[in-house]
Amino acid sequence: MNEMQSLRQWAIGAALGLALSHIPFGLTPAYAASEPLKQALIQRLAAEDQASLPIREFYQLRNEQLAWREASSVEALANALNLLESDGLTPSDYRADRLLSAFQSSQNAGESAQAAFDIQATSSLLLALDHLERGKVNPRDVEPNWDVPRPERRYSLARVAQAVDDQALERAFELARPASSEYQQLREALSRYRQMATLGSTPYLPSREDSLRPGDRDDDVILLRQRLAMWGEDGLVSADSSAYLMIGVQAPGGDRRTFDTELEMAVKRFQRRHQLTADGVVGDRTRLALNAPAASRVDQLRVNLERARWIGPQQSSEPRVWVDIAGYQLHYIRPNGQQWNARVVVGSPRRETPIIHSSISHLTINPSWTIPPTILREDVLPRIRQNTDYLAQHNMQVINMSGAQLDPAEVDWQRPGGVMLRQVAGSSNPLGRVVVRFPNNDMIYLHDTPAQGLFQRDQRALSSGCVRVEGVREFAQMLLQDSGSRYQLSTLINSGGSDRNVNLPQRIPVALHYLTAWPNAQGEVEFRTDIYRRDASLLAALQRSV
Repeated sequence: MNEMQSLRQWAIGAALGLALSHIPFGLTPAYAASEPLKQALIQRLAAEDQASLPIREFYQLRNEQLAWREASSVEALANALNLLESDGLTPSDYRADRLLSAFQSSQNAGESAQAAFDIQATSSLLLALDHLERGKVNPRDVEPNWDVPRPERRYSLARVAQAVDDQALERAFELARPASSEYQQLREALSRYRQMATLGSTPYLPSREDSLRPGDRDDDVILLRQRLAMWGEDGLVSADSSAYLMIGVQAPGGDRRTFDTELEMAVKRFQRRHQLTADGVVGDRTRLALNAPAASRVDQLRVNLERARWIGPQQSSEPRVWVDIAGYQLHYIRPNGQQWNARVVVGSPRRETPIIHSSISHLTINPSWTIPPTILREDVLPRIRQNTDYLAQHNMQVINMSGAQLDPAEVDWQRPGGVMLRQVAGSSNPLGRVVVRFPNNDMIYLHDTPAQGLFQRDQRALSSGCVRVEGVREFAQMLLQDSGSRYQLSTLINSGGSDRNVNLPQRIPVALHYLTAWPNAQGEVEFRTDIYRRDASLLAALQRSV
């Protein structure tokens, strides 16, 4: 080989090495060599409308090279998409059942068809990632008062592209899937309840005039054992005792017709998981919960997995307050990591407590109560018209829109335009002694109440929209302390005066969410009553094809 030939080969090799150094991730030279395919892809990308998905960014990371050139890659994608069923999503929304056949058809149809398929497959992947991270359904489509912006994409697109090259698509989905323990527990529950739904029918407990109680001996106890076993309570069902009696042997586990202590404990566990009084007695509400079809619980879990995706990531180390509306609970994660919990009373089905994301800004001490227009119109005015002493009996003042006090005798209560009612501060005031306030468009706040007995009820959707908190004074003192305030709540309450606002030096995030299935502190998923009847519309939206 002469010197000129050697120089030419060196130049070719150097140019090839420079070109290959710009190929990202694990792309092979064969992938990068097809200029007609690359140009077809570029043309297709220019013609496609991909405003809602980062498709162009995905291919820019790949230097405009196709991602799905081998059947094995497409098959890996289809398999990973099928696994999204465990998240309550529908794989066919992402063409999981059609990708491989579409790929095979595209291979004999020219560069344009191959580029079109590649974009389609990438679109399926990115759409699934978007749904997994932020939810398939836009919350505003099913929650009219939703006021929280949808979060931006958080997963790394570069890592997704690398996972595609590695044919590790499940790894790509882990980048987008919510990482909270509650989300994982909901997924595990969905898998269990789907298995229950495939096991066939289990006899229902019949309705009866009396309740089944511990100590009873009844044929229905056998059915109770079977229903509880279906819901995951082990050791409650054994062989028919009559078969053992025929051979003179005691049946294992005693008489299955007797409502024994073991069964009572199982009933109580079931009741706690279904927001029922855990008294071990099987009355109408417990019987209805026991007789629920497993498929209905599957739907309920799918709906709440979607809501969990809406919530987005929560930093466990950051202080925050969240109200579990359907669970009738408030949870406060303090700066030291401790969690404080309280029972709450929330809005009735006629006056729903809305979903809110905000931050607690201040407390109102010894609040007066200006009656909201809806309550004034629907509740208070009819009572005043029936009894003119109602205002005096309830320490209510009549004021005009400027706040000046009026003489009630001079108001036409049939047409009381331009007036408001204000109940003065005191022990009988519906707001109690302290209100926890945060900016929102619905005039919702957390507050004290003189009606402490309401917290003992199982079903606590009883208010006019605001949230009554059991132990709110302890809660308010913690908010003051944790935000760096020097005030003591007891001193503020006892100092007299009305409507004193005390700002928190540091605002604390607060969120109100509606969840009809959610894990408790032990990781067991609890099923709640759909008090606002929101599940059906969300399930219908989830089931619509995209």
